[in-house]
Amino acid sequence: MNQSTEIKEPTKSENLTEQLIEAIVRGEYTPGCKISETEIARFFNVSRGPLREALMRIEALNLIERVPHVGARVVTLSPEKLIEIYAVREALEGMAANLACKHITDQEIAALEKLLAQHKEHIEQVDGAYYFHQQGDFDFHYQIIIASRNSKLISLLCDELYHLLRMYRYQSPTTQSRPTRALNEHFQILNAIKERDAELAEMLMRRHIKRSRELIENQLSEEKEK
Repeated sequence: MNQSTEIKEPTKSENLTEQLIEAIVRGEYTPGCKISETEIARFFNVSRGPLREALMRIEALNLIERVPHVGARVVTLSPEKLIEIYAVREALEGMAANLACKHITDQEIAALEKLLAQHKEHIEQVDGAYYFHQQGDFDFHYQIIIASRNSKLISLLCDELYHLLRMYRYQSPTTQSRPTRALNEHFQILNAIKERDAELAEMLMRRHIKRSRELIENQLSEEKEK
């Protein structure tokens, strides 16, 4: 294989980063728990060098935080913080949908159509349960963000917010959801993108995320009244 076509193998640190991200997202390392470098190094059978590189990457994704006199610990994402994140998503993902109308390829549209067909089948099989606790819902948003071809948007939404949202969704089984309605909204957004109607796609995306935010706000209000 010549140098121009050689595919770079993931480093130990990169592999460990992915494993730790999934462990945090799925709650194997619970919110607020202290990160023990010694225990993680022993469990994954890695040296401190790759481990520290991995932890630096994960800290940049805001999944862990450094606390004075405590050390590194897994973040605790409150509903209030999540509402702030959704407000940012509403604006930025609306922009991403707008830009995707200009840059998305026919192949990417076909892939999104296939993805939503799989989501529809999944919802029917499980009667809507747990759809939002999988990556699937976010994969739809993720692909549209990628199709915006805007590197800053991709960095903000896919690197800084994506896994935080997955973590919250995965670890909050009591969170209200509306899978069938949300899926229909996904189809409407995709149809607008197919038609290259940038203003409509942006409006539909913003409305879609706003409704999700309102569900979280309602849940927070109900919990405070208990």
